[in-house]
Amino acid sequence: MTEVVHTPRVFSGIQPSGGLTLGNYLGAMKRFVDMQGQGVETIYCMVDLHAITVWQDPAKLAHATRELCAGFIAAGIDPAQSILFNQSQVAEHTQMAWIFNCVARMGWMQRMTQFKDKAGKNAQNASLGLFAYPALMAADILVYHATHVPVGEDQKQHLELTRDIAIKFNNDFGTEFFPITEPVIEGAATRVMSLRDGSKKMSKSDPSDMSRLNLTDDADTIAKKIRKAKTDPEPLPLDIEGLEDRPEARNLVNIFAALNDQGVEDVMRDMGGKAFSEFKPMLADLAVAKLSPISGEMDRLMQDPAEIDRILANGADKARGIAAPILKKTYEIVGMVGAGA
Repeated sequence: MTEVVHTPRVFSGIQPSGGLTLGNYLGAMKRFVDMQGQGVETIYCMVDLHAITVWQDPAKLAHATRELCAGFIAAGIDPAQSILFNQSQVAEHTQMAWIFNCVARMGWMQRMTQFKDKAGKNAQNASLGLFAYPALMAADILVYHATHVPVGEDQKQHLELTRDIAIKFNNDFGTEFFPITEPVIEGAATRVMSLRDGSKKMSKSDPSDMSRLNLTDDADTIAKKIRKAKTDPEPLPLDIEGLEDRPEARNLVNIFAALNDQGVEDVMRDMGGKAFSEFKPMLADLAVAKLSPISGEMDRLMQDPAEIDRILANGADKARGIAAPILKKTYEIVGMVGAGA
């Protein structure tokens, strides 16, 4: 086999499910911005096809897709530097997904913990799309020959399946056409927990709005939520080891570190021993300084949905320019008549 050299390329997607939080920003968007302009092609996608694996209100889905695009741009993604688009505008994703549906094995899909979690006790009532979701995710990545994907803990298993699909395809057809995509694992300070319970991930589905910082929150709301965040009565410990059994303290220190581009150890060196009455206002000021410009820019962008639609359509054209020849070659390898024409 002739060795295939793959151009370094990053792909990642976020579901437009509405309600962007600090967790989305620190766990994904901020990291995407950091990767932009580092000499690696960056492709960022609103995965609206994944969103409909569970039922979505059509008007809310359209709004959430535009809001997510606004969030990407407000966070610092430049559509001139990165390819930014919504998944459903590039048909090659679903065409490649069918090929991968035929490569992936039922047993692989049945082992996916996220399907078990989302389907719940009545798996027979879940959509076929929810079951086949990981094959579409593999298509999202491999239709661009992406070499690297930023992933959190909840997506590691899906990326492993993407690698399995690429390996099996290459073995089945005697080729090295698809790269074995490498994960870019998130740093320790980017897993953001609830402001009301440090043992639970910050989530837009939490009944309490006080549990999260929304990217649409204004400065006063951000500061209020930080001030009222749950803590314990002790001051911050003097070192990182002292945070181990203090989830709320650890969460606030992690947030400070991530927003300030510091390591947790550096924050502890500066803040260790401080009372929360002193630390929280400092965190609130930092959060307002970093997040309120994003919420303001998102609001401005959402006033002009036609411009957002234009950006997405332009991004889809660029994405298709990469995906179409890769899909065509895949069809040719599989033996589809006319694929090489």
